[in-house]
Amino acid sequence: MLDQKNNNDLPPIPGKRYFSIGEVSTLCLVKPHVLRYWEQEFLQLNPLKRKGNRRYYQREDLVTIRLIRSLLYEQGYTAEGARQQLNGEKTKKNKTRYKQLINQTLSELDEILLILKD
Repeated sequence: MLDQKNNNDLPPIPGKRYFSIGEVSTLCLVKPHVLRYWEQEFLQLNPLKRKGNRRYYQREDLVTIRLIRSLLYEQGYTAEGARQQLNGEKTKKNKTRYKQLINQTLSELDEILLILKD
């Protein structure tokens, strides 16, 4: 994810549910027009839109924006490379979840087997 060194340079994310594009711009040190551009480039970034087409970002959006910022600005990835990295992160998370679920299911099946043997 984010390097600790780079993460410390950014302001902490407050405990709010929704953030305006101006707040996100300040918290992630990225201009609003760049955020709007990234919405087109990165499918993972999809803020809620309400009245007047205003954008409202959630905490996970801010984390994604900070990751994109790190990939592009600090690690030197192109937009395409950053997109691939983000897709790889998602795949890793899904694999980890499935492994946990499978291990839990196997554990439960072992317990059932022990009960049935008694």
